[in-house]
Amino acid sequence: MTRLDGLLVAVLLVSALVLVRTSYEARRLFAELDRARSEQRRLDGDYKRLDAERQAQATHLRVERVARDRLAMRVAGPGITAYVREAAGSEAGR
Repeated sequence: MTRLDGLLVAVLLVSALVLVRTSYEARRLFAELDRARSEQRRLDGDYKRLDAERQAQATHLRVERVARDRLAMRVAGPGITAYVREAAGSEAGR
């Protein structure tokens, strides 16, 4: 009977240690999941903010204003358009 009692106590101790280890691992994984979800919420907020900035920067009026002011571009009209004509001998080179 003493051997059986000792074996049962050993099995009980091993089972208790496995339970403690499993509980610790579950808490650690849950904390890691909570941190990951928090990081996801932060990144989602950053993405929405950056997307709104991108949309604000890419409006047609802003692009036109930047092209006119910074790049000194202007609308092409017939007065400033240069037409290139193909030379007569260039067809033989094709």
